[in-house]
Amino acid sequence: MAGVVWDLGNVLIDWQPVVAVAAGVGEAEAHRFLAEFDFGAWNHACDAGRPWADALAELDRLHPQWSAHGHAYHRHFAAALSELPASVAVVRDLHAAGVPQCGLTNWSHELYHDHAAGRFDLLDLLDHVVVSGTERIAKPDPRIFRLAAERSGLAPEQLVFVDDKAGNVEAARAVGMTGLVFTDAPALRAELTTLGLLPR
Repeated sequence: MAGVVWDLGNVLIDWQPVVAVAAGVGEAEAHRFLAEFDFGAWNHACDAGRPWADALAELDRLHPQWSAHGHAYHRHFAAALSELPASVAVVRDLHAAGVPQCGLTNWSHELYHDHAAGRFDLLDLLDHVVVSGTERIAKPDPRIFRLAAERSGLAPEQLVFVDDKAGNVEAARAVGMTGLVFTDAPALRAELTTLGLLPR
């Protein structure tokens, strides 16, 4: 193995949408929104390139009972994010060891550039970040894994991909990457050490 491709959300950066929604409508309503509305599909469309203005207009038109909740998520998005220090320490150790690293994230173009780029120092340790909303391709589409490999200058077979979602890890494996499902930083550190990317 020669390099690592990182998912960002809930691997390096904690993402808690309930916090953003609750900032606008209260915690009980935030939990109800995330339980009863198909937030995953709605948000994924933005991760795949849909502008947030269109997403919010659709919510206003088709699901007005959730309009305040969706607008709260968008307006207070920054509150949903925080760094995961133990995982970032792994990134720093890989960087110190000279291991090439990049990001591959399902994230809307607007929210990534407004609320992550420039805020989290850990991103400066990555050679580049492939953002699904910018490319208009989202995981688990195999094309975005190939794009990350191409931009890293390494073959997929030389790369380890880390993600908290098993489906994305399986998709990475299908294009030739070594895939690791993230559970916690100590387990990940042990796996990367076994693969020879971190010193014993």
